Amino acid sequence: MSQLPKCPECGSEYTYEDRGLFVCPECGHEWNESAEVATEGVIAKDANGNLLAEGDSVTVIKDLKVKGASNPIKQGTKVKNIRLVEGDHNIDCKVDGFGPMKLKSEFVKKL
Repeated sequence: MSQLPKCPECGSEYTYEDRGLFVCPECGHEWNESAEVATEGVIAKDANGNLLAEGDSVTVIKDLKVKGASNPIKQGTKVKNIRLVEGDHNIDCKVDGFGPMKLKSEFVKKL
């Protein structure tokens, strides 16, 4: 019998395979083999296709309207020390004059 991987969520050793997915009966987490290999973090690319990393500095490439604010974030605004998160807005940062923000990586370029 082949050795099945432990659950990446809860660490349970009682995983099983179902239609190409690994399933944990204890926490209900499902994942595939390629997801297990890519555990190094979120992969995000800027508008030019460059890979972004934690702590990078980026520049906004177009004016971005901010809900609830009277002014947009202007093109050319520099953002330092970004954090990558999962989701549609995959950059977590602080923008001077606006405070904490979530940005999409497609609207920034790496410095």
